[in-house]
Amino acid sequence: MLSNGEGQKLQKILAIDGKTQCGNGNKNQKANHIVSAVDENGICLGQRLVQEKSNEITAIPKLLDELNIKGQIVTIDAMGTQTDIATKIRSEKADYVLGLKGNQETLHDDVKLYFADKELHKKCGYHYTIEKARGGVERREYWQTDDIAWLSKKSKWTGLKSIGMTKNTVYRDGKTTEETRYFISSLPMNAKELGRCIRGHWVVESFHWHLDVTFREDANQTLEKRAAYNLNIINKIALSVLKITDLGMKPMSLKKKRYSISLNPLRFLKIVLSA
Repeated sequence: MLSNGEGQKLQKILAIDGKTQCGNGNKNQKANHIVSAVDENGICLGQRLVQEKSNEITAIPKLLDELNIKGQIVTIDAMGTQTDIATKIRSEKADYVLGLKGNQETLHDDVKLYFADKELHKKCGYHYTIEKARGGVERREYWQTDDIAWLSKKSKWTGLKSIGMTKNTVYRDGKTTEETRYFISSLPMNAKELGRCIRGHWVVESFHWHLDVTFREDANQTLEKRAAYNLNIINKIALSVLKITDLGMKPMSLKKKRYSISLNPLRFLKIVLSA
């Protein structure tokens, strides 16, 4: 059982996002686009191939049908922020944290306008973290409020309890950059927990990054769509194995792990099987 250190049980995070197999496309066909569900340990629990004339919006509910999400928190970026998907998640007795952009009619603008009033920040839950990141210092701030009775079309979003904003400020080489994002959620007021979920969505982005960097998936030009999809599954299994395998050496990147195993695959296969 996960705990927040204060005796309270933490819900597990399940991050959902899509990735295109760039090498699978050409002038005659669209590249495969695959929606994956990755848990907070960086393990892919399920995936769906988006049909060529469709998009993530139709693939996500089908993926959710194949998973047991009860009691978990599902995080999705703005592409999946749809009323039907929110309803689907709540019907499975799970919670959601959904990103907002301009594709949700006025919802994004309404939430952005609310948090633009700094006086209202005094009524919000607030949490922040400061950490070193990529040669600089990054400050992550989170605001959350359940003051949403004013929100237009609130009733369309099943289970909606709060809205949130995060601002990431990076100080590097004497320069400061800021990024602000907005969210809707079925979670009650707890800015620290909301921040954990927003930050936790990074795990699926990291997973996709490793597919490209560790396995060079986008450089693979397998054009047969089913073959490319099967290779994606194999890469994900291998990536999951790399994450949990201890080679008995000093900490190393997944790319170096993969190289080390390739030097003596039979030896390391025994390590994996005995784990």
